[in-house]
Amino acid sequence: MTTQDEFEMQREAERLEEAVEEASNLAHKLGLNPYPVNYWIVDYDEMNELIAYGGFQQRYPHWRWGMQYDRQQKQGQFLGGKAFEIVNNDNPSHAFLQVSNSLADQKAVITHVEAHADFFNNNEWFGLFADDPDAAAMLARHAETIQDYMQDPEIDRAEVERWIDHILCLEDNIDQHQPYDPISPEEDAPEIDAPDIDEDLSDLNLSEEVKRQVFDDEWLEAQQDDDESVSFPSEPEPDIIGFLRKHGKQYDDDAGKAAEMTDWQTDILEMLRREAYYFAPQKMTKVMNEGWASYWESLMMADENFADSNEFVTYADHMSQVLGSPGFNPYSLGLELWEYVENTANRRHVAEQLLRVEGLTWRNFHDTVDFQQVLELLDPDPEIDNIPEHLDALEPDDPRIDPDALEAAKAGDIDLAKYPWKVLTYEGMAQRHYSLVKPQYRGFLTHIGQEELERISRYMFDDARYDSVDDAIADVDYTVGWNRMREIRESHNDVTFLDEFLTQEFVDANDYFTYEYMRSSDDYRVTSTDYRDVKKKLMLRFTNFGKPTIVVADGNYDNRNELLLDHQYNGVSLDMEQAKDTLERVFELWGRPVNLRTIVKEYDEHDVEVARRRDREPEPTERGRLISYDGMEFTEQQLDWDDVEHLAATDIDYDTKPDEWTT
Repeated sequence: MTTQDEFEMQREAERLEEAVEEASNLAHKLGLNPYPVNYWIVDYDEMNELIAYGGFQQRYPHWRWGMQYDRQQKQGQFLGGKAFEIVNNDNPSHAFLQVSNSLADQKAVITHVEAHADFFNNNEWFGLFADDPDAAAMLARHAETIQDYMQDPEIDRAEVERWIDHILCLEDNIDQHQPYDPISPEEDAPEIDAPDIDEDLSDLNLSEEVKRQVFDDEWLEAQQDDDESVSFPSEPEPDIIGFLRKHGKQYDDDAGKAAEMTDWQTDILEMLRREAYYFAPQKMTKVMNEGWASYWESLMMADENFADSNEFVTYADHMSQVLGSPGFNPYSLGLELWEYVENTANRRHVAEQLLRVEGLTWRNFHDTVDFQQVLELLDPDPEIDNIPEHLDALEPDDPRIDPDALEAAKAGDIDLAKYPWKVLTYEGMAQRHYSLVKPQYRGFLTHIGQEELERISRYMFDDARYDSVDDAIADVDYTVGWNRMREIRESHNDVTFLDEFLTQEFVDANDYFTYEYMRSSDDYRVTSTDYRDVKKKLMLRFTNFGKPTIVVADGNYDNRNELLLDHQYNGVSLDMEQAKDTLERVFELWGRPVNLRTIVKEYDEHDVEVARRRDREPEPTERGRLISYDGMEFTEQQLDWDDVEHLAATDIDYDTKPDEWTT
C-alpha cells in the first residue's frame, strides 16, 4: 500500500467520524443495544480477502480461502456484484468499509452494521458459543498454531492440509442446538475394545489359502456372535466431529490398520470443531439477522433522513438492488417477515383496544369501526412528526421527550434540521415511526379477519372499558410492535422464526409460491401458494443449514468397531456420489470401516412413462440402503424396511406437489 493510499483511507476515516457517532446514538434511541463497533477502512483487495476469510483478518493456511477470494473477485468483475461491508460477531464487533464507497453507501453500511451488532449481542443462539466472544483472538491463535504445525520439519505440510480437508467436509455436522463444550484429552471416553478377528488373523501372517482351510466363514461368524455386543452412543449423536474427536483414530497406510491420532491431529480437529460452533449461529439466523439489519437500516436512512437529500437517491437505488436480487434473498424475506411481525403485533393491540369500546364486538367490528378515523387518531402528533417547527410546544415532562436534549435543542446545541430525533425518547420514536399509519400499510388494520377477532375476544375480560373509539385509541401503546420484535430477536432462529410467523396472509401479500421438478413433463412447475407448502420448502433450506441431517447411530456397529451413521430422511434422498466422497473423509477420521444407512427413492421407468402420458407424477418406491466403505472399496446392500423405518419422515414431508398430480 502506498503512502497516498494510506492518506486516502485516513481522510475517509475522518469523513465518517460524525456518521459513526450519530448512527450509534440513533441506534440507541431506537432501543437497540449493540456491541461497540470498531470501523476499519480497507481497499477493494482487502475487502475481498476479508470476505474470503469470513470477516476476519487472520485465518489458518488453506486453499479454500484462495478459492473464495478468486470467486469473490470474479463476481465483482463479471457479475457486477459489490460487497459494501462485512462485520463479525465479536465484542467489540469489527466492521470493514471499502474506501471507494460513496458517502451514501458508507452511511447505509454503518446503520446496517449497528443493527447486526445489536443482533449479535442479544440473540440467545449467539450466546450459546460465548456471552463475550473474543473471536478475532481465537481465530488468530488457531491460525498461528496450524501454521506452526505446517512449518514443523517433522510434520508433512501436505498431511496437515489433507487432515483439514477431511474435517471441513463435516464442519456443519455438529449439535448446533447445544453450547460449545470443548473436548480435552483427559475427558476422552474409554475405548470400546471389541476384538477384531480379522485384524488378529492378519497379525499371524498366514496365507489366504491356510486361512480359508483353517478358519472358514462359519467359524468367523461364530466368533463375532460370541462377543457381547456393546453399542454406543445411547442416543443418536448429531455432533459427528465431537464423536470422532472422542473415539476416532487415523488410518495408518503403512500398517494397514487404525492407529491413535497424533497430538497435532487431535488439536486441529478440536480447533476446527470450535470454529464450526462459533460460525453456526450466523448460519442459523441468516434471514432473521439480515432482515433485522435491513429493517433498522431502512428506518434510519430513509425514515429518519440519515441519508440527506443529496444521498437518498443513491441509497434508494442500491437498497432496491439488494432487496431485488434474484433467487433466494435473505435480505428481502427477512425484512418482509420483520415488518409483518411489527404490523401484526400493532394490529392486534389496536384491535384489543377497540374491542374494549362499549358496544363493539368481534361480530360487528368491520361494520362498526370507521378505519379512516382510527388511522387519523393513530397518526403521530404534529409536534412529534415535525420537531423543528414545533420545538416551543414540546414539554420536558412529556414521556416522549428527552428533557436534557430538549434543553440543549432550545439552546441551539443540537442541529434539529439534521438530527431531530435527538429530543425524543424511545416512546417518542415509536410513535413517530408507527407502522400502521405508514402509506404502504394503512390498509393492514382493515384486513384483520373474523377468526382472529374472535380469538382476541375470547381471552378479554375487561371488554367495556372505553366509552368511545377516541378514548380507546388515546391509550394505544405505540411501542408494542418494536417490543415484540425485540422479544423474537432474543430467542428465535430462522427455522422457528419461519415456522411461527409465515402465515397465509404473509404468503398472499408477498406473492410466495412453491415449484417442483416434474418427472412426467421433465420441467419445473408452480405447485402451490398454500403457506404450509411454502413453509415446507423454506424449512428444508434452513433445517440443519440446508444440509442432510446425519447422526452417529453406533460406534461399534456389528461389534467390529465400525462406525454407523444414520441419515434422518426427510423425503429428500442423498446425492450418492457426494455421500460416498464424504464417507471416504470420515474413514480417515475413524480409521476403521464406516457405514451409512439411508432411504432412497426409486422410480420404475414404465411408471414414469405412463405418468407422462397422463400428465401425472409417478409414485416412487422408498427403500432402505446401507453404504459401506472399508478404505478400499464401497459396497451397497438393500435393507429391510424395518431396519430404516425409524429414519423415514413422519410429520415432515417436503413434497408439495398437488394431490391430483400424484394420485
